[in-house]
Amino acid sequence: MAVVSTNDPLVIDVEGLTKNYGDTAVLRGVDLEVRRGEVVALLGPNGAGKTTTIEILEGSRQRDGGRVSILGFDPAHVNDGWRSRVGVVMQSWRDHARWSPRDLIAHIGSLHRPYIESSGRSMRSVEEIIELVGLTAQADQPIRTLSGGQRRRLDVAIGIVGRPELLFLDEPTAGLDPQGRREFHDFIHALVDHDNTTVLLTTHDLDEAGKLADRILILAGGRIVANGSEDELAASIAHEAEVRWSLDGVAHVHSTPNPTTFVRSLLTGPDGEKVTDLLVSRASLEDTYIELVSRHEAGFDNSHVFKEAS
Repeated sequence: MAVVSTNDPLVIDVEGLTKNYGDTAVLRGVDLEVRRGEVVALLGPNGAGKTTTIEILEGSRQRDGGRVSILGFDPAHVNDGWRSRVGVVMQSWRDHARWSPRDLIAHIGSLHRPYIESSGRSMRSVEEIIELVGLTAQADQPIRTLSGGQRRRLDVAIGIVGRPELLFLDEPTAGLDPQGRREFHDFIHALVDHDNTTVLLTTHDLDEAGKLADRILILAGGRIVANGSEDELAASIAHEAEVRWSLDGVAHVHSTPNPTTFVRSLLTGPDGEKVTDLLVSRASLEDTYIELVSRHEAGFDNSHVFKEAS
């Protein structure tokens, strides 16, 4: 395998990805790019091929066609050194029920260690990982005794043992309560900020996608049908934003295609100092998602809803 710089900004580079199950074409030419340090959410209806896409990119499922480069290599032909650079959080982890979280994390860490140390990367200690995912109190319990949310925390711990450069998350907060989801979101932001980790996640939680992702991809009909930030996707279907404010106790509302210019003129105008309760809103991510998928299913062209990774 050739040596590839870990400073290469393009971590995921996919062109024309296809996958068939029998006579059913699940992926019909998926193109996507993800750059180092990005958090990208892959959204789509049930059966759209999100999990299949992730499994192909992480090297656990073979593709039928197209070009795939992950950290500079084709995941269909990689060694354990490459795998040590990639973290995977599956939808569930059901093995080793008699082990404790501490023993399982230590065991998986021992498998990663030779590759991580030879690459110059540093490993987190078992204790640090256990604390990061909030399993300190359950560290020595049999895994079979953990609750669903605690098992999900263990899934995340397994995914980050190798301090990966790229982390795949498939429905990462399934089974977590609101507090657990908030802690997980903070954890992902810390990974990206401190380790420059690149993250590709699938989720049905649109609120989660909006909070975590720099960029959102929508997969429908076997292709990426929209690509952009939450605001860019919202602007693509709702050309006007709604501005609400109060002035001398009277509520006002105004629709405008350029809310920045309008708000600036409002605040710098003669009554600007009296403006209160200012709120600017576009379509929610849920509204945007439903509209874009519906447009695609109705045969409308969404090609304008794309932004190059940068």
